[in-house]
Amino acid sequence: MLGRGPTTALLTDRYELTMLGSALRDGTADRHCVFEVFARRLPEGRRYGVVAGTGRLLEALPDFRFDGATMELLCGADIVDARTAEFIADYRFQGDIDGYPEGELYFPYSPILTVSGTFAEAVLLETLTLSILNHDSAVAAAAARMVSAASGRPIIEMGSRRTHEQAAVAAARAAYLAGFASTSNLEAARRYGVPTAGTAAHAFTLLHDDERAAFAAQVAALGNGTTLLVDTYDITRGIELAVEVAGPELGAVRIDSGEVGVLARYARDQLDGLGAKGTKIVVSGDLDEFAIAALAATPVDAYGAGTAVVTGSGAPTAGMVYKLVEVEGRPVAKRSEHKQTHGGRKTALRAHKPTGTAVEEIVSCRAAAEPGPGERRVQRALVRGGEPVPELPTLAESRSHLRAATVTLPWDGLKLSRGEPAIPTRIDPAR
Repeated sequence: MLGRGPTTALLTDRYELTMLGSALRDGTADRHCVFEVFARRLPEGRRYGVVAGTGRLLEALPDFRFDGATMELLCGADIVDARTAEFIADYRFQGDIDGYPEGELYFPYSPILTVSGTFAEAVLLETLTLSILNHDSAVAAAAARMVSAASGRPIIEMGSRRTHEQAAVAAARAAYLAGFASTSNLEAARRYGVPTAGTAAHAFTLLHDDERAAFAAQVAALGNGTTLLVDTYDITRGIELAVEVAGPELGAVRIDSGEVGVLARYARDQLDGLGAKGTKIVVSGDLDEFAIAALAATPVDAYGAGTAVVTGSGAPTAGMVYKLVEVEGRPVAKRSEHKQTHGGRKTALRAHKPTGTAVEEIVSCRAAAEPGPGERRVQRALVRGGEPVPELPTLAESRSHLRAATVTLPWDGLKLSRGEPAIPTRIDPAR
């Protein structure tokens, strides 16, 4: 049976198919295996990670099918042999997946995703899994830091023009999960229900004979509650004209260039003097979490973030890996000097103080480890027998989960400065 949309089976690396072919040939393809997704370290300077993309991965899973056109390509290019072609022609993942829910925090060696099944069916999911989780988690972590720095002021995601067109949609979703208020990307609204925002660029002002005409046209179309971009020419004159055209009920002005903190102070004084005390100030222009934090004491009401959020604010990947940790119930582990892994299926428990503050990530090397006092199990079932489990969290629920999880971090864990992870990870072989 084909999936619901275009096949996702070619969103993979060739070596997964060559490994499959070799395993089919020597009889190891049917061995029951456990793969785990984890990050050995957080990106430089980060105190915590944010899991994002799980929902997108589960959406892509039903469409991981090798349809007729795909088979024709693979066989015609001599990428797969006849035995491998026969296997993948009927491929459908029928194993189990457990993992951290979207919106959960993670730390070094957290078992973010556990994929169980035969080697043949599980190995093929490596690249799809990592490409989604590494991108979305990187964006979500950067966005969460910006949300924290904004201290309750809303942020609009507006980075679609700074990344690949499909990555823009995924980034908008991840940023919204992390707490952004809205996005400029309409496909994210259609596909995921993310609220949208946007009014006009400098081009609209330049189109008109003068700034007044541009403002008048926008207000006529969108009402005086709109946001007017006031720094195309002289910002002081722009604000004056904006209030003249829209009146003191003008919704907001946007400043997109210059020393936005200084300009915001001048703008606030000018707006108040013109009687537009309720008019908000929105700033944009290459903002990241550090720039947003630096604006905390300024009269800014909302932010627009683009390039920094869609590129992970300097960390465009979460550095996650997909590693085989168990074969037929036997722990296996990589022992190279610089890339060691811990064998066996893991269970993750997070320990908290009575106040609710998280103190430790406990990674047990026993799959049946049970939470003790003050501990909670972090993973949950996501897929059983190839099918998503009922009542998986919605995007809104994942957004709420992250908000609640962030509150549990020690205060130091929310700092933007470099430092150790917010809580330590303890690998416990005996637990």
